[in-house]
Amino acid sequence: MTTTLQPPATPAASAPDGLSARTPRRVGFGSTLSAWDLKLSPYLYISPFFVLFLVTGLFPILYTGVISFMDWDQIRGSGTFVGFDQYAYVLSQPAFWDALRNTFSIFVLSTVPQLILAVFIAAMLDQNIRAKTLWRMGVLVPYVMAPVAVALIFSNMFGDQYGIINTLLARFGLPGVGWHSDAFASHIAIATMVNFRWTGYNTLILLAAMQAVPREYYEAATVDGAGKVRQFFSITLPSLKPTLIFVIITSTIGGLQIFDEPRMFDQSGTGGSDNQWLTISLYLYNLGWGEWNFGRAAALAWILFLIILVIGAVNLFVSRSLVRDEGSRDGLTRAQRRAAARAARQRLAASTGKDVRP
Repeated sequence: MTTTLQPPATPAASAPDGLSARTPRRVGFGSTLSAWDLKLSPYLYISPFFVLFLVTGLFPILYTGVISFMDWDQIRGSGTFVGFDQYAYVLSQPAFWDALRNTFSIFVLSTVPQLILAVFIAAMLDQNIRAKTLWRMGVLVPYVMAPVAVALIFSNMFGDQYGIINTLLARFGLPGVGWHSDAFASHIAIATMVNFRWTGYNTLILLAAMQAVPREYYEAATVDGAGKVRQFFSITLPSLKPTLIFVIITSTIGGLQIFDEPRMFDQSGTGGSDNQWLTISLYLYNLGWGEWNFGRAAALAWILFLIILVIGAVNLFVSRSLVRDEGSRDGLTRAQRRAAARAARQRLAASTGKDVRP
């Protein structure tokens, strides 16, 4: 009987500290490229917006700021530096203060009723009604209409001599309204045009926010005996705070830049014979393309830009105060929650003897 003996296999040299030997992994070009793609691809995805904003937004703003300090000649494409003379001239003109007053008047007359009506219509469309899609599409029809078509419709309604509204007033024995001669009446007419165009747009935004509210809240409120009105003011409106702030800010910016409706309110498009409905944007257009003084127009554009920044800062302050308790159930403000967290860290540090930092 023959026995074949094989020598035992030689164990691999053991690694220090009891660790098994491991072949080093080679990092190839593909892995490096994948890592760079993971880091850079998010910035590449969002870069088109910033490139377009740089070309069509930031550069015109800065270029307009340069022109505002010059007596600019559009034909030669150059100008003479005059400092703040253009700003001083614009601020010294009575037409500027008329335009500022008219702009804020039209803004208030259009924005406040518009938002109230948009919330009401959105609440109606959020109910279980028939043909919901048809009604939702219907409220957006005025928004997609051309501003020229809207101007033609409302020019027939608010005509001084043969307008529909004055004709109806005459049938009831009431005097007609001077929609083009009286400043406040012209503001109401222009604000009506703005409300007609933009109420549906804001309605759909608010409707989307209402549909995001969990239905369980309404079911629990119904079980507790809360009616529709109580549910609206206790559940719907508090949930709409962030969306309402967004709508208010965008409506403020759009209201201060209003141009189409005053421009097409009459045939001349200059804001009235006595600046009855002259707005800042329309006054800017008259300075630039009416008087061909682009330095003064640029100065007025920057004044309007600063006004919008101030109003935006006020809206930001108001929005922070409105949403200070949004998303929390304890009813505490942000400062109170920070103080409570700070006190909890101090108690934890005292119990463990270690410095606990956030």
